Amino acid sequence: MEARETMAQRPLAEGMYRIADGEPRLLGGRRKSDGKYAFPRPVGAEAELYEPVDLASEGLLWSFTVQRFCPKTPYAGDPKTFRPYAVGYVELAGQIIVEGHLVTDDFSKLKIGAPMRLTLVPFNTDPDGTEVMIYGFEAAGRPAGATS
Repeated sequence: MEARETMAQRPLAEGMYRIADGEPRLLGGRRKSDGKYAFPRPVGAEAELYEPVDLASEGLLWSFTVQRFCPKTPYAGDPKTFRPYAVGYVELAGQIIVEGHLVTDDFSKLKIGAPMRLTLVPFNTDPDGTEVMIYGFEAAGRPAGATS
């Protein structure tokens, strides 16, 4: 899946990710007092307690489920085009566990502990044709720092 953001794309929410060297990076924060990570990066007065960090782009699938029915309002997608999708938690080694969309054509291939890589996923399209993107995770080779 293509990870590059173009002029015809925008993130669903500002401050969630950025593109660095052609690859997406989640924008997190590391608390100055104890080094604990937060995602998304805190804003407002709380932001002063954190230093900005790019989170790891690879990790291990920690848990997941499959959303097989259209969510209730205020679902932002089009109920007419809803397709089941997987959502999971990916552990970014030494940092944090992040929830995100899991990109797969075969839910049976998802396995706890599987290596995952950050990617961008089309969510919907603005009236002007701009593609709205969310972050997600797809299958990857063994991530750096993995111990199992």
